[in-house]
Parts: sequence; structure tokens; C-alpha cells
Amino acid sequence: MTRRLMTAVLTAAALVASTSPVVAAPATETYRPQFHFTPERNWMNDPNGLVYHKGEYHLFYQHNPNGNSWGDMSWGHAVSRDLVRWQELPVAISHDDTEMVFSGSAVVDHADTSGFGTPDEPAMVAVYTSAPKAGGKQAQSLAYSTDRGRTWTKYADNPVLDIGSAEFRDPKVQWHAPTQSWLMAVALATERKIRFYSSKDLKSWAPLSDFGPAGAVGGVWECPDLFPLEVDGDPGKTKWVLVVSINPGGIAGGSAAQYFIGDFDGTRFTADDDGSYTPPAGVVVEDFESTYGQWSTTGGAFGDSPATGPLEGQLPVGGIEGTGYATSFHGGDSSTGTLTSPPFTVDKRYLNFKVGGGRHPHDPAAVTGDAPPPAGEVLADFEGDTYGTWTAAGEAFGAAPATGSLPGQLPVSGWQGGGLVNTFLRGDATVGALTSPEFTLSSPYVNFLIGGGNHPSDSEAPTAVRLVVDGEVVRSATGKDSEALNWASWDVRDLAGRKARFEVVDANTGGWGHILVDHVMLADAPAKPRSTETSVNLVVDGKVVRTATGADSETLDWASFDLREHQGEQARISVVDMNTAGWGHVMVDRFALADAPAKSTVERADWVDYGKDYYAPVSWDNAPDGKRHMIGWMNNWQYAGNIPTSPWRSAQSIPRQVGLRTIGGEVKLVQEPVRALDRLHRGAPFSLHGSTVRDGSRSLGRHAEGQALDIEATFSLRDAERFGLKVLSGAGQETVIGYDTTTGELYVDRTRSGRTDFSTEFPAVQRAPLAAVNGKVTLRALVDWSSVEVFGGAGEAVITSQVFPDPTSDGVEVFAEDGNARIDRLTIRDMGTYRR
Repeated sequence: MTRRLMTAVLTAAALVASTSPVVAAPATETYRPQFHFTPERNWMNDPNGLVYHKGEYHLFYQHNPNGNSWGDMSWGHAVSRDLVRWQELPVAISHDDTEMVFSGSAVVDHADTSGFGTPDEPAMVAVYTSAPKAGGKQAQSLAYSTDRGRTWTKYADNPVLDIGSAEFRDPKVQWHAPTQSWLMAVALATERKIRFYSSKDLKSWAPLSDFGPAGAVGGVWECPDLFPLEVDGDPGKTKWVLVVSINPGGIAGGSAAQYFIGDFDGTRFTADDDGSYTPPAGVVVEDFESTYGQWSTTGGAFGDSPATGPLEGQLPVGGIEGTGYATSFHGGDSSTGTLTSPPFTVDKRYLNFKVGGGRHPHDPAAVTGDAPPPAGEVLADFEGDTYGTWTAAGEAFGAAPATGSLPGQLPVSGWQGGGLVNTFLRGDATVGALTSPEFTLSSPYVNFLIGGGNHPSDSEAPTAVRLVVDGEVVRSATGKDSEALNWASWDVRDLAGRKARFEVVDANTGGWGHILVDHVMLADAPAKPRSTETSVNLVVDGKVVRTATGADSETLDWASFDLREHQGEQARISVVDMNTAGWGHVMVDRFALADAPAKSTVERADWVDYGKDYYAPVSWDNAPDGKRHMIGWMNNWQYAGNIPTSPWRSAQSIPRQVGLRTIGGEVKLVQEPVRALDRLHRGAPFSLHGSTVRDGSRSLGRHAEGQALDIEATFSLRDAERFGLKVLSGAGQETVIGYDTTTGELYVDRTRSGRTDFSTEFPAVQRAPLAAVNGKVTLRALVDWSSVEVFGGAGEAVITSQVFPDPTSDGVEVFAEDGNARIDRLTIRDMGTYRR
């Protein structure tokens, strides 16, 4: 379930539609998956209530029955007899006037411990999180069904577990035979803990123990699942697996799911990995134990010397090596400056260091300081006591421009003059639209200042600016979840001489549900954004060649720069703080040159899936064959509400069989698609054996084409640095599934996969560590219209990624870079056009 606590209300959508001349695009099913479950209509996220009962696998899921964006959370419902072909049923457990039905689980109460059924006709009992629509406490509640999950009754004495917390959710319940009791794992989200409870009747719960914080902690913890698995198929060697989803803070950015392997004694889970870490040995360049030495500073952000703890106004600082560290919090987040090392010769393979503070990456297009924008015609500077000839609708804009921060708002910065557009009127609850009079696009660029929430124009609840020509949105922009305005620019040379309107739209009532705009102008050159970085940069020949930033955390963590291509060159380390807004500082410690890279906490964590689109996975506890099947939500909260699908939004992953296997001396979670998926294969497969892949790419021809494919391949390493497959290719588009021999990683590159413009977080290369075995790399890729799921090796490296290619992009290619590789075996099977 979403933790953004945001929703676009229907009245806001109606308001924007009524004030904007935009013509809505017709609904299309271009991206509808063929063999992944999607609801016929409307929003879907986390899988819930996975249970097997009377020959049916039940898949419940977070669902908005009233729209294609998050809201009115209820439990949608589908059933299957083979985990592949799904029948969608009516909404199972619905929201009501006061509560939404957040994530949870379901069990079959065979012994009738709850009294909701009988031993002859056991009840199916759902345990879910009650979330008040008005906000406030989250608690655990019950609903039950005695007709195979078709109709449900909420328990009259709900909630059954309430600790008075607003961040207490996602109960996963199972029968624990050794203690003859029900066991619940539930998330204390912002504390990064999983709490275990016990019950004899599903109604009265007693606490057992807590686990965490541990592993990756860069976001809230959600959707726990705890289960035992045999190691290497040995019944005498069983380990417990605890799966915990995290948002944000995932390995590929945004939301993801990590796992811990350990033991559970009926009361407490103990992880095998205690979290300790020693980085590779190296030569220390600087440890900031006393002074800055020969390092130079500009501005006041870094002070005169290193710090030894938190500065005034700062939260507690963790992860310091020794006693001292460098921080730009001198003067708080409003200060800026740089800290630069003397030059040094690169004579090791890696530069390892610790970094913390704000997540504000280096932007090579940005300029340092407040350079004036190019001269031009100002369309609006919002300096007066009215909006002049601009038309405001709704409540968000008030009667006049703002003059700075509004009540309850964080400090606003970066606007020009005395006024700006600020829709934080009465907080994020207000909506509206502001439209300019018609003007002629008489210059090649439209420049403007923008800040506020990151909700793009084509999302269900935008906080955005739009350029509208002949009733069509031709350009748009949104904020970056920041109260600092920055320059943005549209190239409109292709629209020269056309009539246009500039619109400011706020249809969002949730977190960051506002927008800031100022100084809209026509100009002959694009405005360059101001640098807002809080970063560590490696500079060679005056150019930034490597960069890292914090994670919006006061805990420093290890990072590493790969220096191999710069051996023998002179370099400098530049620590830069150009940010004056929230988390506008950077912290660093212990720079050391080494022969191996240091790994961050995120890199050291064990991830269920290394892709950007696998969240909230949970498993069926009582599958009839005793196997453990898992399914996850195939999306990411960074852009979940903006993916270009309609009339539905989001898909579930393929159900996977999971196990534990010893790989390289370590026990790892392994996954493979459920075997029933093979029943969907259509026609004769395309096969290739013993073929050399030479430097470059080549098509496999029309017999290998398709948008719904099951691909299995084994490659032998030769001298190529990278090799693999390109799927859904055509018209300048491709999704790359490759192996990088220089890093020992499986990867999926979707930067040219089709529609990527709906979020700056979407174009990405996603990587998973995968060791070659006897010089060979094996993979299986499921390609399904708008997704790829790649299983590497024995299933220890999995990458799940959405893609949105053009319908004509259905080619398959093989490729090698900087050398040759060999295909030992390649089989491509058509998955047909089955839907649900």
C-alpha cells in the first residue's frame, strides 16, 4: 500500500478538466500484459491475502475501485487453479466512509479458533490494516468469509490490535505448529522494525519480539513475510527467511524488497548476518581527525575545521570513522560552500569513502551561483497584488500571488522579486488551475522558475505546468519535491509563431501536493538550472568524472569510485554543497585509495529482486505441494501513479517458486517462474546453438520476434566486455538484457525502451551481481508487452523492470561489445495472447 498518503480527489480532477482546454487522450490497452495479472480497470498495488483454499489460489490486492490512481484502498480479488490463469472477482473487502483497507494476509481457520466458521466449514479470515480516511492511527482488523472468499464480513469488534501508532501495518499471519498458535509479523514502518505477535484465536494478540533496524534502512519498512525453507533441498537443514520491503532506499532506487536469512525459535527471529562490515584495506588520503590540512574551503558551509559530532540544530550523526568528519552543516542547511583536496596521483583501482547528508546529485548542466537568466519577454513575474490577466480557478491560488512561504510550509527559496505562485494555501489540501492569456511563441525558448511537488502533468493528480497549443499539451514540467524554485526551459522552436497558453495545475491533495512558479518568460536561449548538489565529486582535468551524494540521512555510509580508467592521472576530490533547502548539506569521512571497492549498506543487503519494479512480495503459506510461491507488485513508488497505462494501472509479477541454495559458499534465496507458465507456450520454439556473437548487434529474424516471450539462454564468456540480448527492439527502441564481464553483473538497460518521459527516475540501468560458472552465464527472460523479468544463474540474481515500447517494437537481437561471446544455447518460445 502507498505510504505517500496522497490521493487525487474526483473534484480536483473535474476542476482541472473544466479549466483546461486539454483534450484527454483516448483509453488504450497498448501495454496490457498477456500473462501477468492486471485488473480489468483501475489502480492496483500490493498483493494481499495469499491463501489456497478448496482448489483455488486466492490473490487479493490493494485496489481502488473508483479510479486509476491510489485512493479508496480496498481488497481486489482474483482466483486461479494454476497460478497462471486468473479470474477476476468482485471487490472482496471494501473501503467505507471512515476507513481504507490496507495490506494484510489471509488464513484458513481449520480448527475454528476464531469462531467465525465451523470445523466442517472453516472460515477464511483476513487480517488487514485499518487506515482511517481522516488520517491517524493504523491498527489491525479482521474480516471473514465462509463462502470461499466470495463475500466478507468485517468483525464487529475491530480493531483486534492497536498500539496507537500511525505507522503500524501490513500483518502477515500464519499457523505456527510448534507453538499451536497463530503468528503475526507486522511492520513498525518508520522505526524500521518487524514485530512478532502470537494469538490462539486471531482476536487477542500478545507481543513476542522485535527485529531491526538491520540491513537497508533508507526508507520505511513494510509488508513483512516470514517462512522456513530447506537449504539445498535437505530436510535436515532448514533456515527461516524474513522478507521486508523498503520505500525508498532500494538497490535500484525507490521501493524494493530485501531479505534476511536466520533462525526463528517461535518467539524471536535472529539473522545470520550481524551487519558488521570492514572495508577493504587501503591508503588513507584524509580522515578529518583534527584539521582540514591541505584541503581548501570556499563559503562558510564547512567551517574552519572538521566536526566531532552533530552541529547545532542537526539530528544525531552516525557512521563516523574515528572522531572527526567533514560536514557542510555549519550554519545549517542555508549555508553553501566547497571542500577540495590537493591534487593526487591515481595509483589504486578504487577510491573508498563515507558520505551522508542530502540526496542532491551533481547535475553537469547546472551552473554554480545565481546566474541571471537570458534576457527576454517576461510573460508574468507575479509581482502585483492580483494575477492580472491570468485566470485562476479553484482555491489553491488564492486571490493574489504569495510573497514567500505560507503558514505551515517549509522555507521557500529561489524565486525572483517579491511575488510568486504558491499553491500551499491551506496546505496541500487545496486544488486549482491558473491559466495565462493566449500569447504567440515568438522566441525559441520558454523559461520559468518551478518548485514544489513531483507529480507530472499526465499523472492522475498533477502538480505541474503545461504549455497548451490548440487544446493539446505540448510541453510540461513538475517540481522535485522541494521548496526551492529552480530554472526550467522548453525548446519551442518547432512551434514558432503558434498561439499558446501557459497553465499551472494543482490537482493533488496529498504529500507535496502543491506547486511553486515564478518569472515565466520568452527568451532566445535556455535558462540553465542553478546547482543544488550536495555531492562528492572526483575531478580530472577540470571535469567531474565520478560523483556520489547522500541518502537524506545523517548516517554516513560507504561509497566507492572506480578509478581504473584514470590510472596515473592527477585528480582532486571536491565536496560540494550548493543547496539551501531541506537536507541541504553533505558529510564525508575517511577517503582511502584501495584495490577493491567498499560496499554501502544497500549494496551489502540481500535483495529479493535487483530491478526497480518488484515491491511488497509475499508468499502463499499453504500451497498443496508444500512449495513456497511468491508474487510481488510490479511497480515503483517513484513513478507508480504516472506509468502510461489505462484503464488499469499496475501488474503483478509472475508467481515464483523460491528456495535456498548454497552459492559461492553462501546461502542465497533463489527464484524461478512457476512451472505452470510452460503451459502457455505456443507453437514451435526458435532455437540457436553454438553460435559466435561478434562485436556489434544482429537481429534473430522474424521467427524470433514477439512482445510476449519466454527466453532461455546460456552464453560462454570470450573476450567481450558485455554481451546479451536486446528485446522489444525497433524504431530506435530496445531493452537490453546483458552481462558485464568487467563487473560480474547481470543488467537490464531500459534507457531507450520506449516511453520513459513520464518520470526522470524511470530511465535506468539496473544491475545484479552474478558470478559466471565455469565460464558460462545462464539466464531466463520473461518478456510481456510492458515488462521484463530476468532470472540469472540459479535464480540468485533477478531483475524485474517495466518497459513501455511502441507496439511495433517486437524484435530480438543478440549483441557483444568490445569483443566476442558465444551462445551455447538459446531458446525463444512464444507466449501467445492469453489475457487473464
